[in-house]
Amino acid sequence: MSDLAGALRLAPGRAMPHGLISSRRAWAARMAPGQPAQQLPGLLAGLYSLCGESHRMASRLALQAADPGLVPGPVDVAAALQRETALEHVRRMALDWPRLLGLPAVESTIPEQAIACLRACPLIGVPVDVAPWSAMRQWLQEDVLQMAPATWLRAWQACGADWLDDWSRRHTAWLPRLIQAVRAADLSLPGVGEQILRPQAHPAQWRALGHALSEHEAFTRHPSWEGQTACTGTWSRRHLGEPAQPWTTWSLLGSRLAELVRLCLPDASGEAGKGWLTWGALNLGPRQGLAWVEMARGLLVHQVALQAPLDGEPVRVLSCQVLAPTEWNFHPQGLVAQVMASLPVQSTELTAQLHLLMAAFDPCVPFHIDARIGHDNGMETTHA
Repeated sequence: MSDLAGALRLAPGRAMPHGLISSRRAWAARMAPGQPAQQLPGLLAGLYSLCGESHRMASRLALQAADPGLVPGPVDVAAALQRETALEHVRRMALDWPRLLGLPAVESTIPEQAIACLRACPLIGVPVDVAPWSAMRQWLQEDVLQMAPATWLRAWQACGADWLDDWSRRHTAWLPRLIQAVRAADLSLPGVGEQILRPQAHPAQWRALGHALSEHEAFTRHPSWEGQTACTGTWSRRHLGEPAQPWTTWSLLGSRLAELVRLCLPDASGEAGKGWLTWGALNLGPRQGLAWVEMARGLLVHQVALQAPLDGEPVRVLSCQVLAPTEWNFHPQGLVAQVMASLPVQSTELTAQLHLLMAAFDPCVPFHIDARIGHDNGMETTHA
């Protein structure tokens, strides 16, 4: 299955672009042409199953922009994004982080406690028409944060990584213990502020991105923004503003937890609940649409062009492009590659630093560390 999904090969210490190689393939561009347009959202949700519901939403929005009324869209896009993104944050924290950050310093009881916490999460197994947010705030307070979620978020907004350090030292639940255990593997990310991808508020910039997607076949594999590489994640939301602190790999874990907390708080436009994440779509020309959604890993973009309708035939897809956060963040000359190129391969902290780097930027495919850098570094990590 990983052959189909692709994988990342990491070779720290090597000059760009040789330190980060991706075998991801543009399956949407290959498989979508000729398909009935109404089947496209389901096809893409299956192709990109790890973030399937986000892809389904983006595809429907792009089709609606290309041909209004062709497919039904989510009744409430903001609510659907809120739910799917919060659930994905919970899954990654409970399923991936204990295993990915499972260093000798991490207690052996943490993975078991994380699974028990996941099972108790009110988002798990709840019908989509049930609003679990009050129960989620209670779950966060009792099982995760060990304090009121709104209080935790205010402290994070005021103090950032200093608050994360203080909180993770003082509390005993599995998540603060895990976060504190990997503190020593932290890496500076000086280029985040200059490489943040945030075109959400500018229609003209979206049209430029749409043009690049349609004109350059390789753009989805090696995207660029305004002439340079870019990064996207919980730290690049439209409503977040400019980073208020020096970002590091460790603090990015905190930004993901902060967003989970924010999504579970009562709705407030541009602040919390379903008023936090943004999305949109626009028509790029006859039977052409582009859509974007802010999802767990960052900004997801879909573009579609439709064939001219024929009498008695379903409308079919002419072309389709999907630009996922993994392509931005794991560009062979992007921010992650820049960090890896600077790492000393002789460091005893190298494995821990690489695993924290991967947890922070969260690829949606497995990764392999070049086994030549050490006897225990050939580990493959896959997402649940």
